[in-house]
Parts: sequence; C-alpha cells; structure tokens
Amino acid sequence: MTNGVRARRRIDRSHWLYIAVIVAVAAGIVVGLTAPEVAVQLKPIGTAFVSLISMMIAPVIFCTIVLGVGSIAKAATVGKVGGLALGYFIAMSTFALAIGLVVGNLIHPGEGLMVGSTGYEAPAAAEEAGGTAGFLLGIIPETLVSSLTSGSILQTLFVALLVGFALQRMGDRGKTILEGVRNLQVLVFRILAMIMWVAPIGAFGAIAAVVGETGVAAIVALGTLMVAFYITCILFVAVVLGTILKLVTGVNIFRVMRYLGREYLLIVSTSSSEVALPRLIAKMEHLGVSKPVVGITVPTGYSFNLDGTAIYLTMASLFIANAMGTPLSVGEQVSLLLFMMIASKGAAGVTGAGIATLAGGLQAHRPDLVDGVGVIVGIDRFMSEARALTNFTGNAVATILVGTWTKQIDKDRVETVLSGRAPFDEATMNADGHGASSDSGARLLDGRTGGLGSLEGTSPDRISTGSLHAMVGTDGRRADEHLADAPAGDARTDDEPRLR
Repeated sequence: MTNGVRARRRIDRSHWLYIAVIVAVAAGIVVGLTAPEVAVQLKPIGTAFVSLISMMIAPVIFCTIVLGVGSIAKAATVGKVGGLALGYFIAMSTFALAIGLVVGNLIHPGEGLMVGSTGYEAPAAAEEAGGTAGFLLGIIPETLVSSLTSGSILQTLFVALLVGFALQRMGDRGKTILEGVRNLQVLVFRILAMIMWVAPIGAFGAIAAVVGETGVAAIVALGTLMVAFYITCILFVAVVLGTILKLVTGVNIFRVMRYLGREYLLIVSTSSSEVALPRLIAKMEHLGVSKPVVGITVPTGYSFNLDGTAIYLTMASLFIANAMGTPLSVGEQVSLLLFMMIASKGAAGVTGAGIATLAGGLQAHRPDLVDGVGVIVGIDRFMSEARALTNFTGNAVATILVGTWTKQIDKDRVETVLSGRAPFDEATMNADGHGASSDSGARLLDGRTGGLGSLEGTSPDRISTGSLHAMVGTDGRRADEHLADAPAGDARTDDEPRLR
C-alpha cells in the first residue's frame, strides 16, 4: 500500500511538471506573438536554464561512462547471453543514430529559422591550431581533475574511459571506488532532477525569445521537428524492429505491443521507461523467456539499448545547427554520431539526462550551438514520451530476440500468452513480502546505468527474490552457470515470488 501511494505521488508530481511546461510554452508563444520586443528581452531566462544544464554535463558524462564501462565488463562475463545482448544493443543504437541523421538531412529541420547569434567566435583553423596532432593533444587534460572543470567534454570522456578501464583491472579492489562513483551519480541525477523543475521557466523564456525574433516560423519549425520525430520513432518500431522480430522469431510486433499495453500507459503518464522496468521483467518471464535471459538482457538494455534517445539526439542536433544558420558538415555529423553512441548510455529513465547528453555532444563538437539547446527545451517534454516508448519497445524486442538466439524461450508459451489464453496475473505484481530489496540484491541490477549494478536511488522499483534467483540462482551461482541447466522456456509459475 505504501509503495502504491509513493508511486502515485511520483506520477502526480510528473504530471504537474508536464502541465507547467505546456502552460509555459503556450505563454511564451503568446508573448512572442503579441509583444515581440518584450519577448526578445526574455532570452537570458532561457540562456540561464541552458547554463544550468551545461553545468551538469561533465559530471553526468563522467559518471555514466565510468559505470557504463564497468557494466559492459560485467555483462560480457555472463557468457553467451551477455555477449549477444551487448552486440545487439550497440548495433541497434548505432543504427538508430544513423536513422536520425538520415531523416534530419532529408527534412532539414529548423532550416531558415535563423535564431539569433550566440556571440561565439570560431576557433582558429586546424592548420593554425596544429592540425590533427593539435586536436589529439587537446584531448589530454593538464591534470586528471581538470578534465571535469575545463569545459572540454572530450577531455572528460577521455578521463572517464581511463578511470573505467583502470577500475576493471583492479578487480575486487575497485568495487569500493565504483560504489562511490555510483553514489556520486545518484547525487548528480538528483541535482539534475531539481534543475528540471525550473524547465517551465526556461522554456517560457526560450520560446518567447525565439517566437518574438522569428515569428510564426519558429512554431512551424518546432512542430515539424516534433511530427518528424514521432513519425521516425513509429516507423523504427513498426518497420525496423517489427521486421527483425518477425524474421528471427516469427512473432508479430503488434501482438507484443498489445500485450504490453498497460506498461505503455504507465510510460506515457511519467515520460520515463524506468518506471516500467520491473513490469517488463515480470511480463517477459510470463511470456516464456527464461529468467537468466530476462535478468541479464532487460536491465542491461535500459542503459545500452536506447533507440528512441539515439534518434532524438541526432535529429535535435541537426535542428539546432540548422536553426542557428550553421549546419553540421558530414564529418561533424559522423563524429557526433560516434560521440553520442558512447555518451547516450545511461540517459534513459533520468529526467533531464537526454538534454544534458545533447548539450554535451554539441559542446564537444560545436560549442557555438550549445545555446540553441534552449530552443529544444520547450518541446523536449513532448518528445520524451516517444523516446521512452521506443526505448521500452526496443528492450522488449531485444529480450525476445536474445531468448530465441540462445534457445531459452518457450515458443508455445509465447503463442499462448500473446493469443490471450494465459493472461498476465496483475495480482502477482503486488504479492506481499516480495518487494523489498536486500543490500546484496540491490547491487545486482542498476535501473539507471543498466547492467549489473545497484538499484539504490530508484525507488519504488525493487527486485524480488524471484528475480534475484533468476540472475544469481538459489545456490549462489551466476546466471550464465544456470543457463546450461535451465530448460528452454523456463517460465515462472503463478505462485512464484514476483516484482512489485
């Protein structure tokens, strides 16, 4: 009962923020159209919000990459399942980023908008700055700590990778440090969540200034970006994911989506796929995918399989560049894709992480475009549902695919469940005595960073004893050690301890 009240309260707070953003955007449009001279003077409000987001870029990137590298190492050691899952996640995320770039180059979002200059002065030419050698030397910071304060995202990324790989080599001795970084990430995301509560104010200032400066053209451009993004996500799910799922498993993706209908409603109401994590684990087990596969694939996918976020990052980047009259070259787009492929890990389920990652990518490649993030803030909240739904669907599909590739799925059970002959028992999500996580169990999964980590700070999502057994086993063995003994389609029984 208490957990239900907490979940309801969190959803209510999210609704208030959502409503506030809508009101702020509408007010900004009205002010921009009726009093353009006044509206232009409100630009510092949007700039201030972007500065708050920029302040969080370095710590977000550092914590995400350090923990992400550790998650890759752990997931890769869980045998065939981890290897297949990671390979698929990386391939699909890269493909989604590429799709975002292709669509962005086809529709040219923001072109002709000509948002005001940021006053940024372009750096010297590569030859004057030392060419390739100068660029590579510039990635190396003066000190290990200065990378977090210099404002260079590439330096932050470089140091984060060094720290992550070094902690891998330290083995058990590095666990304490990793736990410290994990706690630091909780703090960073908590601050980021606090900043996002002033998003309505930032959105009001940014939208008012843009509309006041460019008129109705800004509304049309932002609307075009939103529509194009939604269409791209729909086509990605229905065509790309649907085709892969059909060819590999013979399962129709629309039947899977109907089966996950309640989860979609929950995600739409919160604009986050994280709240549906425990339900996705429960439903994939009920569908007939073996517990070890579900226990490894789903939480890892929540960090490394962010298809919707990937599409958003590239399309938003192109929009900002076009709107400010300085389009990205092909080389800049490719390098941006590579950066986003790494930096986007961990951006799911955390309010504001998508905006911070977007700002980080632009800061690393085109610092003159960072101020343009303020233009996106006004519609980011409206695009977050599509991101979350696409991310969620991608992880559901990935779980079924990995189960099929490893022969750890009961195909007869899948057909029975999807046809409605074995409906999911909602009462099992509220079974008394199986919601609280123990200290040891809380470290097995990380709802924010993916992989096998910690769920600290992700209340009310908790892992039940049944799911812990699925990943570690009742005898203490790792999930991959149970794979050899687990029969295909190892599905839960109705009286088994489940997730809350």
